Amino acid sequence: MKQKIIYAVTILFLLTGAGGCQGRQEEELLLTGQEEAFSEGISGPEETSEEAVQENPVIYVQVSGAVAKPGVYELKAGSRIFQAVELAGGITEEADTKNLNQAGILEDGQMVYIPDAEEAAQGLPVEPGQEDGRINLNTATETELMTLPGIGAAKARSILAFREANGSFQCTEDLMKIEGIKDGVFSRIKDSIRVD
Repeated sequence: MKQKIIYAVTILFLLTGAGGCQGRQEEELLLTGQEEAFSEGISGPEETSEEAVQENPVIYVQVSGAVAKPGVYELKAGSRIFQAVELAGGITEEADTKNLNQAGILEDGQMVYIPDAEEAAQGLPVEPGQEDGRINLNTATETELMTLPGIGAAKARSILAFREANGSFQCTEDLMKIEGIKDGVFSRIKDSIRVD
């Protein structure tokens, strides 16, 4: 009988010990899996968000005039003017878009103004530096420069900095000496600018 008890205790001990080891293996596997998930969680989203920032940077554009909801809107870089207008609730019935290139690519800090039919018939309001409807590069403010297609806040500041560092523009083509303003941008604005 003593032998049976020793035998039963030994079997019980072996079963308990084997079960404990098996539990530890599962626990170690679970911990290893959690560590991998944790380390992936640390590096994975960082790379993804970094890639997302590089692939889809955002820009801010002001839409005003004859639109349903004028304001500043966040869009993906490379968005078109029509997309900004859609975010602003679309154009009103009074809007005149005959002279608006809705396929134009937006830039950060750009202002899109949609005139109504009455404003379009009268022509845009003339501000200082725009006596003949063209913006004078030597007297224009940042806000006035930003009304030019393709000129956002950053490029307007670059124009002002160039003018401050180098003096007055001698000809409109001098604008292409500024980083970020090359043939494409210049060809879009050359008929809207002048120098005195």
